[in-house]
Amino acid sequence: MVETMRWEQQTQSLMLLDQTKLPQKCIFITCQDYLRVKLAIERLEVRGAPAIGAAAAFGMVLGALACANKPDFIHALTKVRAELISARPTAVNLAWACNKQFELAVKLHEKEVAPYKIIQELELSACTIYEEDIARNKKLGEYGASVLPNNTVVLTHCNAGALATCGWGTALGVIRSAHALGKIKMVYADETRPLLQGARLTAYELLEDKIPVTLITDNMAAWIMKTKGVNAVVVGADRIAANGDTANKIGTYGVALAAKAHGIPFYIAAPVSTFDFSLSSGEQIPIEERAGEEVKAFRSEQSAPRGVAAFNPAFDVTPSELIAGIITEYGVITAPYIENIKHLRKQSEEDFS
Repeated sequence: MVETMRWEQQTQSLMLLDQTKLPQKCIFITCQDYLRVKLAIERLEVRGAPAIGAAAAFGMVLGALACANKPDFIHALTKVRAELISARPTAVNLAWACNKQFELAVKLHEKEVAPYKIIQELELSACTIYEEDIARNKKLGEYGASVLPNNTVVLTHCNAGALATCGWGTALGVIRSAHALGKIKMVYADETRPLLQGARLTAYELLEDKIPVTLITDNMAAWIMKTKGVNAVVVGADRIAANGDTANKIGTYGVALAAKAHGIPFYIAAPVSTFDFSLSSGEQIPIEERAGEEVKAFRSEQSAPRGVAAFNPAFDVTPSELIAGIITEYGVITAPYIENIKHLRKQSEEDFS
């Protein structure tokens, strides 16, 4: 598996693989303060909901180190949390990890634990978030592989692999697990405009793992479904509402509509940390809008007239009625989603309590 990040305990720094340079260069960024972690999230140097969450957990450690000698340690850490959460609005794992770390710090502070000891506990907690993400992805992968048929021809969009997580992956974790069982015949990877996460990252990961992959442009997806025997679609998620509506990389909604038209099951693969139980539907999910230059140029090469207006939402929302199942580390959830997601929430809260 490709390594997304690693924590260097001796130097108290977070090393992040710069995903904007892949596949041409494999470069790690050294983050020694939380603002550099925030910048890495904003720039998509680290991306993918679970990976962003884990990076933010380590960012909270770096923030706590910076606040250690301040008179009001918790008040200062509140600002760190807010800064990190503001980096990207759609992926719920970011806020989940920051809040988890902050709540731990508050709990220990109320017990009059010294800041240096709180920092040690936050470091352990961040390492646990990292390790548990890989374990959950592998469990999720097993459940997902069980629903895929033999000789699966699967289409995926964006990158929901090891690079989008701490390891193994969500959608690509399902594909990895199915490949290990000899079930994968071919993976069709949408290039995923405008930043080409499918072309640069998904194709790269699958080639590294020797999983058969064919790269296609986004506007080929429906025709590939019709002509190439696609019998499953598996994608990741950045936020899932309580009714199953799912936000994922822009273009996912169109893929889901095409899959529905061709009678192909469309699956979401995501851990419980990607669910936002406070939102009743996808209409409440905030959609990040990024700079129009990402549409008009790529890596500083202009591809459109400089003066043209460009609209660049980073995500869209797929309604739950288009989703055949949501693959989690607890199993595969199917309709009725409101009822079954309530059950999932109860299960996960019992485990995390």
